[in-house]
Amino acid sequence: MTGITVTLRALHHGERDLERELMAAADRHRTDHEFHHVATDVARWSHEHAARLADVARHRGLELSAPPDDPSPAALGALGEKGAEALGGRPEPGLLLLHDLRHLHLAAVSNSLYWEMLAQAAQATRDERLLGLATSCHPRTLRQMRWTNTMLKEVSPQLLTST
Repeated sequence: MTGITVTLRALHHGERDLERELMAAADRHRTDHEFHHVATDVARWSHEHAARLADVARHRGLELSAPPDDPSPAALGALGEKGAEALGGRPEPGLLLLHDLRHLHLAAVSNSLYWEMLAQAAQATRDERLLGLATSCHPRTLRQMRWTNTMLKEVSPQLLTST
């Protein structure tokens, strides 16, 4: 197994996790319509990234399972319970939103680093397929990061000073 295949596997896992976490957060905050809809939209990007990674990996002899069409409601519920447990039971909705945004942001940052590493390896090996994948997917991951960062900046002052 090469460093590229290890990175493909890690990034595929990270994109699938980010998709599930975005969908779970969208479900937990469904009354915040803007958050719910944007989180659902950017989760689709991670879904597409995982599918494209699986396709490129297959051409390199690595089998990565394709993401399921939709996360199951049971899985979303379990993720919601984990988030609540991490904050000590049933947190205030605002604090849960901050927790979710922080977690989503860090997951997107991790994926971004893998995309950057993959792009650098693709350039070094002159792998046009891999470079094309990283070039087309990484900007969306950067947008996921900017969205979570912007949301954190917008909601943190009020939520942290009012509790």
